Amino acid sequence: MATNSDYFRIVSPTLRVPSNKSISIPVGILACQRDPLLRELETTVIHCMISQAPPAFPNGKQTKNKKVLSPTLPNEPILQVVTHDTCIFPEGGGQPTDTGLIKTADGKLFSVLQAKRHGSHAVHYVQANQSDIDSALLSFTPGSTVVTKLGKDDFDRRYDHMSMHTSQHLLSALLEAKLHLPTLSWSLTSYPSSCYVEVPRVMTAEEIKLIQDEANRLVFEGRAVYTEVEELDENKKAEPATLESGRSVGRGLPTDYTGGIHRVVIIDGVDRNPCCGTHLPSIKNLQLFLLPHTDTMSRSNTSCARLYFLSGPRLITYLTSAHDFLTRAASILSVGNDLVPDRVRQVVEERKKADKRVSELELELAKSISAGLVNESTDDKQLFKRYVHRTNDSSNPLGFLSSIASAFSEQMANFSTPYLLVLTSAPAVQTLSSSSIIMVVGSDDKLVKCAGDALKSQLEVKGGGNGLRWSGKRMGVWKEHKEGGLVDSILKAIQ
Repeated sequence: MATNSDYFRIVSPTLRVPSNKSISIPVGILACQRDPLLRELETTVIHCMISQAPPAFPNGKQTKNKKVLSPTLPNEPILQVVTHDTCIFPEGGGQPTDTGLIKTADGKLFSVLQAKRHGSHAVHYVQANQSDIDSALLSFTPGSTVVTKLGKDDFDRRYDHMSMHTSQHLLSALLEAKLHLPTLSWSLTSYPSSCYVEVPRVMTAEEIKLIQDEANRLVFEGRAVYTEVEELDENKKAEPATLESGRSVGRGLPTDYTGGIHRVVIIDGVDRNPCCGTHLPSIKNLQLFLLPHTDTMSRSNTSCARLYFLSGPRLITYLTSAHDFLTRAASILSVGNDLVPDRVRQVVEERKKADKRVSELELELAKSISAGLVNESTDDKQLFKRYVHRTNDSSNPLGFLSSIASAFSEQMANFSTPYLLVLTSAPAVQTLSSSSIIMVVGSDDKLVKCAGDALKSQLEVKGGGNGLRWSGKRMGVWKEHKEGGLVDSILKAIQ
């Protein structure tokens, strides 16, 4: 694939791409923006300096969202290199930084971890061997020839970003034209997650299908993408539009941009949008898939919805992964792929019936255990104390112990015998990370509290309770001759 010769169009009679090797070409008309498929460029060093890398997370915490994070800079001095031109894109326009390589005239190869825009300049953040930093500085002597390049992984990253970025332009244009829905914001998330645009309201399934069908009709037509650049008129800087709610829509130029270039990305017959990002020269390979739902988001005095989308390499990855999941599920269920939904529905219904039957049997067993304990309590005046341990691998061992406790308390209500019962449950196979469940039930809340406090202090049980019940959990292996013996001792000490 090659970039069309008319992809980059200068629409001003006075604008020229600087040819003077001693100055840097401003962001807006860099080689990576003139030819987004360019992988290698010979250029000249303008400036190089040592810089201390900023912290990866300025507030000390990593955010939880899926937005693309720039590759982490090492916590040591790095080189900031400015060249006459570059094929490595500095982050901007909602598009993350490229990664890449720089080969110097002396044959050394340096990794570019990030590229950022400083004013109008593209600055490469170059990793250098700290034991040989002086030699690295010599390699980047101003005026020396270097080659900026994108390796395979670097270009794959760029291609993914371009695919999603161009798809976002197409999607936003159609949402506006067909449904009068402005794009409030968008996020280019980390590969291979779906990206999203935010719109003012939830969309129906029919609306989503309408937009997807129209987008793919244009994709099949292979609409061209190109850029137009001219000098930036400082008196006509475009400001973001504002909704009635006061929320800004889209973006204006960054306040610190000093490049003097106004750049517009055009999808032929579909969209014109100011943007400094890299975009594919055609949408012909960008079949768009919209996830058939929107998530509602609420923010202070307004609300919006997120529409998720996939295209390009992410769509291929998504389809491959989905097919793999479906094939594995079909294999496990021993049916064909097309029968998986019906078979899953059948398994779920059978599991519900089985769970219901297990619950019924557990309740019968709990009542039987309770009845046996009640039969043992023969003295109406003496405190009845018992410790009962169960091996239980069910998903809700506490529920089973609660059933025993409830049945026992209900039956003991017919007698005046005071009682204190400690119930424990542990899995059949135990490890140091296993958890044992403990429940205490009694006829007097003081007795229950006394037993609970002793369990916490002697067995390191974490738990609590109010009134006539107390429950807790203990991590580790539960051994009857050890932990069970301690429970017996605790009960014997309570009068």
